[in-house]
Amino acid sequence: MSETLASSPPLLRRPRNLAQALVEAITSEIQAGTLKPGEKLPSESLIMAKHGVSRTVVREAISHLQANKLVQTRHGIGTFVLEPATTLSLGANTVMTIRDVLAVLELRISLETEAAWLAASRRTPEQVRELRQSLDAMRAHHGESGPEAVEADVRFHQLIAQATGNRYFEEILRDLGNAIIPRARLNTVHLANVDPASFHERVAREHDDIFNAIERQDPEASRAAMRTHLSNSRERLRQAQETLEASLAQA
Repeated sequence: MSETLASSPPLLRRPRNLAQALVEAITSEIQAGTLKPGEKLPSESLIMAKHGVSRTVVREAISHLQANKLVQTRHGIGTFVLEPATTLSLGANTVMTIRDVLAVLELRISLETEAAWLAASRRTPEQVRELRQSLDAMRAHHGESGPEAVEADVRFHQLIAQATGNRYFEEILRDLGNAIIPRARLNTVHLANVDPASFHERVAREHDDIFNAIERQDPEASRAAMRTHLSNSRERLRQAQETLEASLAQA
């Protein structure tokens, strides 16, 4: 790849979004074929100039791309685009961009609505108690987006998978890990510019609806509550994506 600068709008100026926006931009170029497998990325200086970011931001973005196995850095030579993986991977490290999270949510809608139906049909009293404890843990971190809140959220969904009595539901959600909870990857409240208090309260009510339906052993209501929750999550992320793209276009 020639070391030339194509015209490109500068990235967001909010520090927490800079690396994420750069990951989005480079990932899009790779997926579109603008950057091809085996091709060398522009130098750090050229990326900095093209996107108007610091060296630290460039290195953080490259680190994320490396973790996602999209690029490989050869010390003293440069960073190169890797061939796309030939095996399906559901690991948390594969979920890098907002579009990735939206794709995961589509998978979750298909998977977890049926898991909720089965959980309501098969759950044991002990599993109901564990679900109640996970809800209490989420309430204890109400309004937060830190690791404790994410862990409690993940635990809730994994317990529902366990209550299905089908180990494959458990294994898929375990493989997804923290990637199944969008708040673990990006700050939805910040990007979508919504009121944090109302956002967290809505999410809490959605989890309550799922729990209540499972507790009273109502499979159809459980399925509907899970679909509502995940569809709302997808819509919130879609709005966040539009906000991010609009900010990039106006920068």
